[in-house]
Amino acid sequence: MTDSTTVPATAPAAAAPTGPHRATLPIVLTAVFLSGLDFFIVNVAVPALQHDLHATDAQIQLVVAAYALTYGVGLITGGRLGDLYGRRRVLVLGMALFTVASAAAGAAPGPELLIATRVLQGAAAALMAPQVLGVITTSYQGPARVRAVSWYAAASGIAAVFGQLIGGVLIRADLFGLGWRACFLVNLPIGLAAALAAARLLPESKAPGRPRLDLTGLLLVTAALTALCLPLIEGRERGWPLWTWLLLAAGPLLLAAFTAQQRRLRRAGGSPTLDLSLLRQRAFGVGLAAQLTFWASMASYFLVFALYLQQGRHLTPIGSGLVFSALGAGYVAASANARHLAARIGRHAITAGCALRAAGLLLELWAVGGDGRSAWWLVPGLLLDGCGMGLSFAPLTATVLTRVPAESAGSAGGVLTTGLQVGNALGVALIGLVFYRVLADHPGPDAVPAAFRACLWYVLAATALFALVVQALPGRRADGQ
Repeated sequence: MTDSTTVPATAPAAAAPTGPHRATLPIVLTAVFLSGLDFFIVNVAVPALQHDLHATDAQIQLVVAAYALTYGVGLITGGRLGDLYGRRRVLVLGMALFTVASAAAGAAPGPELLIATRVLQGAAAALMAPQVLGVITTSYQGPARVRAVSWYAAASGIAAVFGQLIGGVLIRADLFGLGWRACFLVNLPIGLAAALAAARLLPESKAPGRPRLDLTGLLLVTAALTALCLPLIEGRERGWPLWTWLLLAAGPLLLAAFTAQQRRLRRAGGSPTLDLSLLRQRAFGVGLAAQLTFWASMASYFLVFALYLQQGRHLTPIGSGLVFSALGAGYVAASANARHLAARIGRHAITAGCALRAAGLLLELWAVGGDGRSAWWLVPGLLLDGCGMGLSFAPLTATVLTRVPAESAGSAGGVLTTGLQVGNALGVALIGLVFYRVLADHPGPDAVPAAFRACLWYVLAATALFALVVQALPGRRADGQ
């Protein structure tokens, strides 16, 4: 059973009465790019905004954490709202709120208001992001969906790997004397144009029937994700106080309560927040674990690499962004071609990506370990590393989403993106322990390079774990997906 604007996920492309508008993919990719960009771009703006707003270290941490937390914990709720009230409607609402919040952040006169606007930005991003995968899943079928997912993966990675370069260019250009504020205000024309285009051109879709909003389930899953993410985001900076351990202990209990409540509601004929049968599907369950593992080595790696370039190599933000661009070039090139390789060899394309990442990381270890070597010696390793990332992410996402039924597209998108955000938070917490422990144990000019080398070994271990997890993914389908 489907709504009037969608076809089942397993239907052939010919079954669709009309194809999606040619602007559909650019519009939704704008949403995923903006939500990912604002997760990374703020790192470059931190020194300038701290000086300009006279913010304390604790307030600066909240500027970063407020967005990450509200974004991460709101994704399942955002996905479910799209299923119930229409994915186009919720996407447009999220884009509008994100644009307003970005304007407020760019005009913030003090750190308190900036933190509040970052909370609103994160909530708006949580409304936008799940709809992207929902719209892709319900608008495209067969090979067209694989291509769309590949572009989704490319947009997500570009936002991550080029965020620092974009931020550095904006701050260096100092357009109209805006300085760091341009990192937020750049969202205004893009977000407004995308919101207007989405309202006019995107097809509407929602879950079939008349499902109701499960407020109890939404509250339970939000509380569970908050209990898991908040300590991971804030724990190390605050010295792991007792409340962080209590929340980490409460997280699994709240997830268990959420699972039990969802099962009871399903048996009673209600409308649960999450279709738990998705987790029993091999592709979705293993894919979620792989998503978490993959991203546990991504955001954390970008963070310590930026610290190494600026503190260890004393590069400017734009200089370190240019070094990052080598990784981005590899990512974009591999993402554009990943679907063709995946169509031929299935999940082994992801394994090949892991091998490329490992080779690139080993080259980076060599470049970091040498005395007097220029930062540009990192470029060959970064190119391979970026190729490995691009070759891994797009086939992973496509493998999962091609098996998701259209009526669960929004919820599935929310869960997958939640796995991404939880993986980010987990990776930052773990790599922070490694980086700052080595930094404390190696005083002197070699401290930052030594800490970064230790972190590269962590990323290598995470990549090996990811390669093992993806071996449990199902093989190729008959349609090549």
